[in-house]
Amino acid sequence: MVRYTLPQSPEILLSVRGKDSPKAREQAMDKLMELMDNGKLPTELEDGFSPEQFVEVKETSMATIGEEDAVTEAVQTLSNLASLKLKMMESREEALKARDQIDILFSDQTTTMEEITDLKEGFKALKNFAVANLRYREARSHAEAARMVLDEALKSSDSHSPPPTDTPNDKKKN
Repeated sequence: MVRYTLPQSPEILLSVRGKDSPKAREQAMDKLMELMDNGKLPTELEDGFSPEQFVEVKETSMATIGEEDAVTEAVQTLSNLASLKLKMMESREEALKARDQIDILFSDQTTTMEEITDLKEGFKALKNFAVANLRYREARSHAEAARMVLDEALKSSDSHSPPPTDTPNDKKKN
């Protein structure tokens, strides 16, 4: 079964048996003429109409829609992972400096007000890094499934293995 519509009236659907072919388009043209004769065509075809002008309507299956939704969600998950990794990397160096300064609190050495103030500022960096790191690790576990969804979607129809993925250990050092 093949379905056609008119560019001028996409709400009109004409179904005919078989696949898209000149014969099927002629059959659709007969149905179109019938609609015109009965006054059921909402559009005037003043310039005429030929079978070649029909637009074939291809249905998207519900399975395909579900797969597309899964791919979209997987891409969003991986994008979120990338954002979290950037946030974590940006705050890491400052957090490590602050971590080194914590020992000041446990030392018997005298400290200045400035050192304590710097340390308090460092706590913010530590907190931001720790939260970003926790979120990143959580997102990474979810992203593994997202990567598998994408690998499956990227498989070619003649291949049964996912495309190769680069891992840091696979890259050669120059």
